[in-house]
Amino acid sequence: MSTLPADRTCATDSDLPHPTVTCVFAVTDTPPPDEAVSVAQGHDGGGALRVLAAGPLHLIVQDVPAAAFGEAALAERLNRPEELERCARAHHRGVETAAMAGPVVPMPMATLYLDDRNAVRALTDREASLRTLLDRLRHRTEWAVKVHGPTSAHASGAAGDGPADGRSYLRRVSERRRTEREERERALARAQAVDRELRRHAVAATRHRPQSEQLTGRSVPQLLNPAYLVDDERRAEFVRAVGELARDARRSAVEVTMSGPWVPYSFARLDGDAHQEVGA
Repeated sequence: MSTLPADRTCATDSDLPHPTVTCVFAVTDTPPPDEAVSVAQGHDGGGALRVLAAGPLHLIVQDVPAAAFGEAALAERLNRPEELERCARAHHRGVETAAMAGPVVPMPMATLYLDDRNAVRALTDREASLRTLLDRLRHRTEWAVKVHGPTSAHASGAAGDGPADGRSYLRRVSERRRTEREERERALARAQAVDRELRRHAVAATRHRPQSEQLTGRSVPQLLNPAYLVDDERRAEFVRAVGELARDARRSAVEVTMSGPWVPYSFARLDGDAHQEVGA
C-alpha cells in the first residue's frame, strides 16, 4: 500500500513469546481521540484499536493473535483472495481512523512487531523523515482520476463488408487496423492533455499502471490511471477542472472519472519514488 518497509519481526508461530503481537496501521502527529479509536474495527479476532505514543509521533495499533499473524499463518491466509480482501479492508479502516484528526503515513498492510516497545523503537529511528513527510501531507488529500478510451464500434464488421476476394479482405483489415491505431493515438493524446491540465492544480502527481479490463469490469480500455495530491483549499478548483475536462473529453469519446478525497497512500512514501512534484 505504501511507505515504510514492513518489519514482520514474528518469524514463525513457535518463536512468538506472547499470545499477541502489535500490528501498526499508521503513524500520525495528531492522534484522534482515544474513544473514537477504541470503537473502530480492526482485524477480526484482535483487540480494540489504540493509540501508542512514540515521542512526538503516535501509532495506531492493535493487538492481534500471534497464531493468526505469524509468518507462515499470515502467508497462508493472504494467499486466499477472500482473506486478502478482509485484511486489506481492516487495514484501511485502521488508516482512516488514524486520519481522523490530521495527516497520516500509512504503514504497509500487516506491519507487525513482537510488542509495543519494538514498534516504538522502529518508528522512533525514522522520526525525522516521518515528521517531514507528515508536514508535507498536512491539509492535503489524494484524488484518483481514470481515463478510458473509446471502443471501435465499427471494427467488428469492417472486415466482413464488401467483396469477398482475398485482396479486398486484406485491404479492409489493414484499413481497420490503421483506423483503430489512429483512434487510440487520438485518445492517448486526449488523456495526456487531461493529465497535463490537472497537474496545474496539484502539488504532486503520480501515474499508476492502467488497470486491465478484467479488473475494471469494463470492455473499454483504461488509458491513464493517475493520482494527484491536492491542497484542501484548492479542492473545489480541482473538482471543477476535472468536470470541465470530462465534458470536453466526451466529444472525442474519451471518458474521465474521478474519486476522492482519499488518504494520500500514493504520496505517503519516504523513498521519493512514488510521485512527481508539479508546478501549481
